[in-house]
Amino acid sequence: MNIRLSDMSLSAFVAGFVAVLVGFTSSVAIVFSAAQALGAGPAEISSWMWALGLGMGLCSVLPSLWLRQPVMIAWSTPGAAVLATAAASGGFHLPEAVGAFLVSAALVTLFGVTGWFERLMGRIPMPIASALLAGVLARFGLDAFVALKSAFALVLLMLATYLVGRRLWPRYAVPGVLAAGTLFAALQGKLHLGAVSLALTVPVFTMPVFTLPALVSLALPLFIVTMASQNLPGVAAIRAAGYDMPVSKLITLSGLATLLLAPFGAFALNLSAITAAICMGREAHEDKGRRYMAAVACGLVYCVIGLFGAAVTGVLTAFPRELVVAIAGLALLGTIGNGLAAALKDDAHREAALITFLVTLSGLSLWGIGSAFWGVVAGALALFVQQWRPRIAA
Repeated sequence: MNIRLSDMSLSAFVAGFVAVLVGFTSSVAIVFSAAQALGAGPAEISSWMWALGLGMGLCSVLPSLWLRQPVMIAWSTPGAAVLATAAASGGFHLPEAVGAFLVSAALVTLFGVTGWFERLMGRIPMPIASALLAGVLARFGLDAFVALKSAFALVLLMLATYLVGRRLWPRYAVPGVLAAGTLFAALQGKLHLGAVSLALTVPVFTMPVFTLPALVSLALPLFIVTMASQNLPGVAAIRAAGYDMPVSKLITLSGLATLLLAPFGAFALNLSAITAAICMGREAHEDKGRRYMAAVACGLVYCVIGLFGAAVTGVLTAFPRELVVAIAGLALLGTIGNGLAAALKDDAHREAALITFLVTLSGLSLWGIGSAFWGVVAGALALFVQQWRPRIAA
């Protein structure tokens, strides 16, 4: 593995940090809720951060360096929501949940090793995949401007910095936005760093217990939402950015890493879509061949989170919510625009792609499965109705 430190740049490092900031702060509360609902105490919750941080970090850093492409692995946010809901209603405890994590991870690994998931994704037309990605990310773009209601001055300053930055120094627009927002929040006294404490995280092993109710109520829903709501848009992000990655091997890697780390709290690792879009966009680097360093930077920060969970959690959660949603929306504007352009440029797929985009953006959830899956289903059905022609015998 030939590591070229010269490929690292300020824009790539900041893109990686922003990806962590957005991915972590937007969903860590859901992960904490899931752990607490399953009966985890402070030691077990810290162990979850250790397992998830190292799992996401190493599974992002190593393949990114090996492939020289931005491979982004994240935890399953909808999976955490499923766990929190099922635990509250079903009365499951942590050992049963760990058994469910292992079963779900085994299924993910199976779909990776056999190539079933990659073959399924290969049948989805590129305009539908691009519309799916745009729909997943557009919510963050909307939230950036909704944040004007509660933090008008902060968000307006960040937006002005972004526009000026895109005009004068395009590569450093997002770092400039982050710096301006952080400085403004600090001057207003809105950075809350009092909860930061430096200490190494100690992993806690939980012996798994396998039960049929946990298999039905935890393992299968966790597997379905991870594949449909996380890995599916993750592959769409890879394709939309123009990268050719061994998807089946990456799915297998995420499954194996979850199998290894599940007893310590890694409930589900999967391909990322939102944070991947940040690291795969032009804001990370103009040179597509050097954007992998953004994923490396993101992965290294995740590893630090794993090792010093309490301290890094305190730092990342110190940022105001409006700053986080604003930096996410502004960093993703280019990717959202590119996704919409690719989705709508072909007349033959335009209506189906638009339906995919709108259903995905709607946030529709049925039977615990999120809108990303239903967006693809709706788009595929629309495409079938519009383009199917019966075969006429000669």
